[in-house]
Amino acid sequence: MVDITSKIKTHRIALAQATVTVSRPETIEAIKNKTVPKGDVLEASRVAGLLGIKKTSDLIPDCHPLPIEFAQIHHNIEGFDIVIQVEVHAIYRTGVEVEAMHGASVVALTLYDMLKPIDKGVEIRNIKLLKKKGGKSQYAEKLSRKISAAVIVCSDSIAADKKQDSAGKAIITKLEKCGIENNAYCIIPDEVKTIQQKVQFYCGRQADMIILTGGTGLSPRDVTPEAIRPLLDREIPGIGEAARSFGQEITPYSMLSRSLGGLIGKTLVLALPGSTKGASESMDALFPYILHLFKVMEQIRHIDDAGN
Repeated sequence: MVDITSKIKTHRIALAQATVTVSRPETIEAIKNKTVPKGDVLEASRVAGLLGIKKTSDLIPDCHPLPIEFAQIHHNIEGFDIVIQVEVHAIYRTGVEVEAMHGASVVALTLYDMLKPIDKGVEIRNIKLLKKKGGKSQYAEKLSRKISAAVIVCSDSIAADKKQDSAGKAIITKLEKCGIENNAYCIIPDEVKTIQQKVQFYCGRQADMIILTGGTGLSPRDVTPEAIRPLLDREIPGIGEAARSFGQEITPYSMLSRSLGGLIGKTLVLALPGSTKGASESMDALFPYILHLFKVMEQIRHIDDAGN
């Protein structure tokens, strides 16, 4: 099975369709009048479809078990066709497309099974996905320009060449996947003044985003939040909350992180954990969703320009 632990939970929706075609008008009349010998065809297939949705992961080997929050099944009779539509919702890390198509398949097979004694020409056609929604692709922002970033590694031991940096490089890799230009990368010791000077330097160079990794723990030398917070024009509490909430599902120690984020002018500043795993997981929690901030700032600028 594909590893989905790095994904966040979002509202997932899928709509699938299948068509069952009969060969006789009498078959359609029997369905409408509920005179099919095996029973109420539409209701029986609806119930079977709901069971099929729930049992998808039991039958399709690579499908993840997931909590189905909502499912509905509709039948529309169009001439000799019975058009089945299955809609499935879940709040989870992976999509529900296969669940919707599996449900549609089970509905269609149930119709076939119940109708074959009275119609030998029944066919199942066109099982397909009509639409899906949710996941990172839904939240990918189309910005009018490229976003630039500077990555700052705050670590006494790395600055002294006693250790190699991997957290900063993991952040750069994540940025590249989001199409963000990494214009600067540096390593500095855990000193409040040094951190502040470096952040102010990149703000002066009009970096769109500054990401610091390290110094968000609880040791005496972990001072990144203390250095950053006085510089912020606006702290955005949800940034730290989102990173910790995501991490908490993986390790309970996430509660001890002091990650934070906010704005210095128009520059977004993020302070993330110094461990490679913590930095990588925090990036998964925040990106690409946090890029919506730049979309909002673009809209505000356009409103201000129109007002002037």
